[in-house]
Amino acid sequence: MRALPPGSKLVIATHNPGKLREIADLLAPLGLDCVSAGELGLPEPDEDAPDFVGNARIKALAAATASGFAALADDSGFSMAALAGAPGVYSARWAGPGKDFTVAMERVHAEAASAWDAGGDRRAWFSCALCLAWPDGETATFLGRVEGEAIWPPRGANGFGYDPMFLPIGGSQSYGEMPPEEKHATSHRARAFAQLLARGLGRADGDDTSEDGAEH
Repeated sequence: MRALPPGSKLVIATHNPGKLREIADLLAPLGLDCVSAGELGLPEPDEDAPDFVGNARIKALAAATASGFAALADDSGFSMAALAGAPGVYSARWAGPGKDFTVAMERVHAEAASAWDAGGDRRAWFSCALCLAWPDGETATFLGRVEGEAIWPPRGANGFGYDPMFLPIGGSQSYGEMPPEEKHATSHRARAFAQLLARGLGRADGDDTSEDGAEH
């Protein structure tokens, strides 16, 4: 994977303010010149792949091609065992055109009603695929996942999306209750970023890098 040394321009291929804040926080120590797809006025491509990796690639390649700079895209979602992995890749769509995740969480609760009964299956997980793309079409993808359980009612006002209804294994706070720095240390997105950073993002050309967790 090509390095992006400090000062390089990187397009963050998202129009989601919550996701943008989280990615910007994770990238802050690298000294990259980051700009979002929204700030550049880039259109949002159709995310019609059947999985997170495919959708992340679609977004990253679209932003890299349109901007002429390297682009980083994230596709992530919330899944419940009681819903056979839904909403999964449709996590954002469950929030409707207004991206109202209160509506989305209520839908999860309604459709997984049996899971809220005593002994019901509340297993849940967050998945994240990161794709780094260049204008010439080269890509590298990285996967992260964190396990836990769904809780109801939602707790906390931090984070975004389904965070208030997710309790990670071994935790006492939902992602909506955790301070951002604590979530950043353990989340699905943080795990994917750890693999991305191990491959050399933010290092000078020629530095040693690890190849764990990458797909091309």
